[in-house]
Amino acid sequence: MIIIMDHHADDDKIEAVIIRLKKAGFQIHLSRGVERAIIGAIGDKTRLGDIGLEALPGVERVVPILQPYKLASRTFHEEGTVIKIGGLQIGGDAVHVAAGPCAVESREQVLETAEIVKKAGATILRGGAFKPRSSPYSFQGLEEEGLKFLAEARDLTGLLIVTEVMDVRAVPMIADYADILQIGARNMQNFSLLREVAKVDKPVLLKRGPSATVEEWLMAAEYIMSGGNYNVILCERGIKSFENYTRNTLDLTAVPIVKYLSHLPVIVDPSHAIGKWRFVPSMAKAAVAAGADGLLVEVHPNPPEALCDGPQSLTPANFMKMMSELKQVAAAMGRRIL
Repeated sequence: MIIIMDHHADDDKIEAVIIRLKKAGFQIHLSRGVERAIIGAIGDKTRLGDIGLEALPGVERVVPILQPYKLASRTFHEEGTVIKIGGLQIGGDAVHVAAGPCAVESREQVLETAEIVKKAGATILRGGAFKPRSSPYSFQGLEEEGLKFLAEARDLTGLLIVTEVMDVRAVPMIADYADILQIGARNMQNFSLLREVAKVDKPVLLKRGPSATVEEWLMAAEYIMSGGNYNVILCERGIKSFENYTRNTLDLTAVPIVKYLSHLPVIVDPSHAIGKWRFVPSMAKAAVAAGADGLLVEVHPNPPEALCDGPQSLTPANFMKMMSELKQVAAAMGRRIL
């Protein structure tokens, strides 16, 4: 449930309500909006009768949250969440583009790609130092050496870094290098990993699993938020369907649906969804038109030589062209590409 305080409620009245709820065994999450504070209370609702919440000074009304995801629900937080990372704000008027190679292959490759995507207008550098691969014989990533290359690219270009974390044991190390921790589609319901990244003071980019419903996706976000990390960015990256011409089926209907159900920002990864580079620009433009707060796009200096996902990676020239077109789409939607 949520307890909506009236706009005259001061800190003392808010704290008094929180103390009563904690004594009754409720877990508390406080959200301060522009006009009023909202207290989220999670626990045994049968104990509410002993508290008399609506009689407490400063309480306007008590509203039950019917969805199983409480903290991720827009009922709990009516305004859209804007996540601040360095000088960036994800979830605001700007549409941010994270671009880079699927896998970090070498220092030269990362630095070259970072310069390319920065020049084209990207604000975040993506790149996998640890790679989950279907085959144990495929390239698995450079691990910490790859993280060092990404950090060097950030120092040279000013781009923030988003990279995937696959194992709870690697969370502290990756958090030392990355600005945003990515939970890949395969790990969306790796609950031990979700609980671990909830302890880190870094935003988490949570990809939707290939067979996950919207509710399951939001429940995965709830795991992170209930652990204390409210800085969650949702990422739609395609779902499995009967179609096999593309790698996955990009579910752009999820963008407006999730933004209606949840206050969390939503970005789209058209590269992994489509799996074929020639269709990535069209889906990227469609994602911005659908209301996405950002994009996650694969770019490689030489896709035919890529060690991972070359067929879905844009060349520098194709990426530059796409970014120019995206700016026009964003402007038509009353937004902007930085």
